[in-house]
Amino acid sequence: MAQENSTRKPEAVESGPAQEYLTFTLGPEEYAIDILKVQEIRGYESPTSIAQAPAFIKGVINLRGTIVPIVDLRIKFGVGEAEYTPFTVVIILNIGHRVVGIVVDGVSDVISLTPEQIRPAPEFAATVDTKYIEGLGTLGERMLIVVDIGRLMLSPEMALVDEVEAVH
Repeated sequence: MAQENSTRKPEAVESGPAQEYLTFTLGPEEYAIDILKVQEIRGYESPTSIAQAPAFIKGVINLRGTIVPIVDLRIKFGVGEAEYTPFTVVIILNIGHRVVGIVVDGVSDVISLTPEQIRPAPEFAATVDTKYIEGLGTLGERMLIVVDIGRLMLSPEMALVDEVEAVH
């Protein structure tokens, strides 16, 4: 019996606290982002386009008096054709005192992952630069690409925060 208890204890000691993630799909892949960065989920509405903006920035919307840039992650990550259907959604994020919307194919659910369920991402496996990937999460048979959405949205290549704002 003492042997049984000793095999159970290491599992409890090794297991870290679970973190909640919102999962969504882009083409055939399933992604996960920290739920604490999500402000709300909305249906897609055509944004007002901005001249000279990169192709992945679809424009801006007025969200209760706040001007919110809308980024189409399908275009940014090069995942299939960006079609706007009734199932297309915008995830409104609150990142570093900035509100940004990301267009995705659909939202799946909210899941909990422990640190042990997230493995480092191989260099070649993703369409997004691996510096923005926290790892690959496994939940049963599901494989999720866990994205550091804050680091991605605030990166210079996204052109969402100008240098003056990034400094302050």
